Order: sequence, then C-alpha cells, then structure tokens
Amino acid sequence: MTTQPHPSGPDLPPHSPTQEVSRWLAAFGAALHDQDTTAATALFEPGGYWRDLVTFTWNLKTLEGREQIADMLRAQLGSVQPTDWQIEGEATEEGGVTEAFLTFETATARGRGHLRLRSGLAWILLTTMLELKGFEERKGPRRDRGAQHGVVEDRRNWLDRKTQDESELGFKRQPYVLIIGGGQGGVALGARLRRLGVPAIIVEKHARPGDSWRQRYHSLCLHDPVWYDYLPYMPFPDDWPVFSPKDKIADWLEMYTRIMELNFWGSTEAKAAVWDDVAQEWVVTVERAGQEVTLRPKQLVLATGMSGIPNRPEFPGMADFQGTQVHSSGFRGGQDWAGKTAVVVGSNNSAHDICADLWEHGADVTMVQRSSTHIATSDSLMELSLGPLYSEEAVASGITTDQADLIFASIPYRVLPDMHIPLYQEIAARDADLYSRLEKAGFLLDFGDDGSGLFMKYLRRGSGYYIDVGASELIADGKVKLRSGVNVERVNAHSVTLTDGTELPADLIVYATGYGSMNGWAARLISQDVADRVGKVWGLGSGTTKDPGPWEGELRNMWKPTQVRGLWFHGGNLHQSRHYSLYLSLQLKARMEGISTPVYGLQDVHHLT
Repeated sequence: MTTQPHPSGPDLPPHSPTQEVSRWLAAFGAALHDQDTTAATALFEPGGYWRDLVTFTWNLKTLEGREQIADMLRAQLGSVQPTDWQIEGEATEEGGVTEAFLTFETATARGRGHLRLRSGLAWILLTTMLELKGFEERKGPRRDRGAQHGVVEDRRNWLDRKTQDESELGFKRQPYVLIIGGGQGGVALGARLRRLGVPAIIVEKHARPGDSWRQRYHSLCLHDPVWYDYLPYMPFPDDWPVFSPKDKIADWLEMYTRIMELNFWGSTEAKAAVWDDVAQEWVVTVERAGQEVTLRPKQLVLATGMSGIPNRPEFPGMADFQGTQVHSSGFRGGQDWAGKTAVVVGSNNSAHDICADLWEHGADVTMVQRSSTHIATSDSLMELSLGPLYSEEAVASGITTDQADLIFASIPYRVLPDMHIPLYQEIAARDADLYSRLEKAGFLLDFGDDGSGLFMKYLRRGSGYYIDVGASELIADGKVKLRSGVNVERVNAHSVTLTDGTELPADLIVYATGYGSMNGWAARLISQDVADRVGKVWGLGSGTTKDPGPWEGELRNMWKPTQVRGLWFHGGNLHQSRHYSLYLSLQLKARMEGISTPVYGLQDVHHLT
C-alpha cells in the first residue's frame, strides 16, 4: 500500500501540492533519523498539532505546539525509530491548506497518517498504528488455508477445532483479555483481537448478542447514518437503511458475533474482580447460566458503553407513587400506555424519543425540561456535518470508510470548536423556523457553551442534545406538553409536583436522567479505590458545563492505558467502536507478545467521577 514519493519532473508542476508534501516528509524523516528534535519541530507551525494514536506514544495523545512535540520526541524517538515516510496518493490544496495521506514505519509497527500544511509548515499531523511487524493479521496472502488436504487419521475439521477451543477457553486455558460487555464495543474489539490471535472472552449479561438493543423501546432507531456505523471488516449491505432500526442492528450484531467466531459468553454476569499482584493478572468471578466461573485474564476491558450506571434520581415521595416509574434504560415502549398520562423527566435524546413513542401510542405526555438542550435536525446534520465524509456522495467521490475515519480523527479536539461554530451557525439559520416555534412553546435551547453544537457536547459530556427525527415538531405543535426551567419537587401517589408548584397527573414517570461516568462500573466490579485511581472517564477537560478542566486534549481514559495496570475502557458510538478498537487491540497484542510499550503522557487523575 506504500506509494513512493513523486519525483520532480515534467509530469508535475514545480510547486504542486504533492511535491510540497513530499519535500516536507523528506525533511521530517531526515530530522527524525538524525534525532534532531530542533529541526523536526521547526517543520511545524509554532502552534501546530501532532495527534498520535499509539505509534509514537503507546497512548492516544495530542501534542500542542513545538515545545510539547519536542518533549515527546526526546522521550520516545530512540525507541520508536521512525523511517520510510511516504506520501500516499496525491496531495490536495484548498484555502491555503495542503492535505495528504501518508505511510511510515517504526521499529515495531507500520503506520498511516494524515498531514495538513500551511505555508510549508505542518499545521496538523496525525500518526496512527496500522499493524505490528511480525504480528500482522492473518488476511490476504497470510490467510489460513482452512482445508487440510490429503488423508489424515482422526481428522478434526473446522467445527471440531472451534468447538474444542470454545470448550477449553476459560477453563483449561485462560483468556489473555476479558471484555466485560457484549454490545457493539465489545464485539468490535473481540473481532480485532480474534484476527490478531489474542485469546479473548466477551461476557454479556443478556442471553444473545444484540439483546441490549432488542430490549430497548419499540421505536428506537440509530440517529447516525449507515456509512458512519460499520463494524470492523464487514460493511453493511448496500441496501441497508440509512437509519438502522434497533432490532435490525441487534440481528446484525448476533450474526457478526457468529461469523467472526467470537468467544461470546451470553447470560453471564461479572460479579467481582481483583488484581493479583503476584501473578500479575486479574481474578474475575463471573456467573454463567447459574454456574460460578473464575477467569484469570492479564488484561481487563470494560466495554459497557460510553455511559456508566444509570443516574436514578431520588425525589421525595417516590416510594408512595402508585403508578409505574422507570429509568429510560428500562423503558420498553409506549404500547401499554394508550389513554394514560405520562411524565418524562429530561430533555435529551432518550427523553425526546420516549415522548414521541408514548404520543404515537396514544398517551398524554408531558416533558419536564430541567435545563437547556441543543437541538439539531437529522437532515441538517446529515448534509452539513457528516455528509462530506459519511454519505452516498462521499462514497461516490472515492472516500473509503478508512479514509473518512482518518480524516475525522485528524482534527485535534482543541481545533474542533472553531470548525464547528460556523457549521452550527449555518444550521441555526437553516432551521430557524423550527427553533422559533420551539422557543414559543417554551423550550430552552442552546448550542453549547461556545456555540460549537452537538458533537462537542457529545465529546465533552455525552449529553445535552437531541438529534431531531420528529419529536421536536410534537413539542413545537404542543402535542407533547412541556414544562421547562423547572425540576421535580416531589412525587405523589398519582402525580408529580414541580418546583413552580405545578402538579402533573401521572400513571407513568420515566426518568430520562442520563448516566454516570464509566468508572462507576469499575467501582461496582472492582472497588471504589480502583475507580478513584482511574478517575473520570470521558470528557476533554474543556472547562465547559459538565466537563471540568484541566484540559486533557483526548477523551479521558478511553481506549488507552489508565493509571490502573491492565484495566482499559472501550465504548462510544458505532463509529468510535469500529475505529478505536483497532488501536486498543494493537496495544493489547503488543503486551501479549512482550513488545516494549513505553507509554508517553499517561493521563493524570483530576476528577474521581
């Protein structure tokens, strides 16, 4: 896949974008070869960025400015030994920014990256690990033969070997990695590890892969488009719907788990885990179909999603309520609530979806909006935000999913808000009529603390927004009733009293009140002390609402080493599960094979939850 640099010659203009990138890569490669950090950092803008996904730092780390870049190079260059910097394909130039994909190698790995130059200097460099040398996936020319030709006594076919492996792993042999959680994150990582030859078990409390989707409310669909949501190695069929219904995704996950031959333990709940410092491994007790099993993995991955344990509020009088009250995670649909009154506490994605589902089934619904919410219509997001990289048009223009993922990952989180503010200003103008009608209905709107919109809210806090697929119209039209700027004062036997004195009759109360930090799972499974040593999971440290500083520059503790040895967190949406599972799997494989993995910039702990 490596493309040789394009030489000077009559076939290229004397100052083409491709030549500009080739010259920069040649100078950069020479400086790194000579371990001349001064020359290497001089090739960046003074405030330039280098985002590294594992190759140089064995971490997920964004370096901001020449000083941070130089410090990393001084610490890591001797062990990394980067070489063979090559441009991949042709460079492009637009608006004074020259962009190109690139490839390179290190002492232990092959990598791929993306470069943006301005006036000949690097504004943004992305480097990512693609594969470990000597431990490549068994694919293409390295794939297994499958069949054993000839006459073999006591022949064991594929099914025999698969059955034996499944019966032994976890009993006669221990997994190197134990993954807690069998949703999209767990199975994506499991597939990566399987291809790398890393023995792994996925434990999931539900019986079947996909049950975490099947058991959600009836109307649930993905809000992200199909091109954004592929699992590793296996794109959806080209007639797959743009927005996937929950049961279709559930069946896909179950099929994927079988085809990828993952060791998936359904109906299995992890009960406790403790680190054995002598054996340097985890001791994890799980209950599998009523049987207690002890597993001893070297690495433990909590793949329980980007959210932690449900935030179940405590309001006076809840114990006296005579109707049904449930957290949004336990809501199964509005089909039983026709002609009944429902109060939904919350105003983000789940709250809107549940309100719409209840209204469609004939319930009288009131949303209680406690604080302002960002609304972005699905059509506007599709066209203006995701469309350039993840759409039918992007595919037609030659942008592959891998390329889209690299471009998407190449923008440092520090830079993203300034890029997104004008985008959401355009969305505000485009959907001005909807926003005006929502405000007239009393809905409290925002576009984030700095106007940067939905995706930054997702990264900073994982909440505070709704992708509108119809519920906003119900609120604007008054079909779903609204009480905003208030909270629940108390719950009565058949009603809810709000802080402004309003009393709402209720047969059903749904608490769409979100989730805690993912490290809540670590506290429950291992100990509060371990959870505190990990600190907050998710968020960037932006100093905005629900994302306290200091600035981290990467999602806290996600897909990278934590302050607790052998403990990892994996989650996020389908896109993140696909893309970042690659880097987590390579980190785990390297440790299994005894490759030196000197971690640069291990995250400090500033917040416990």
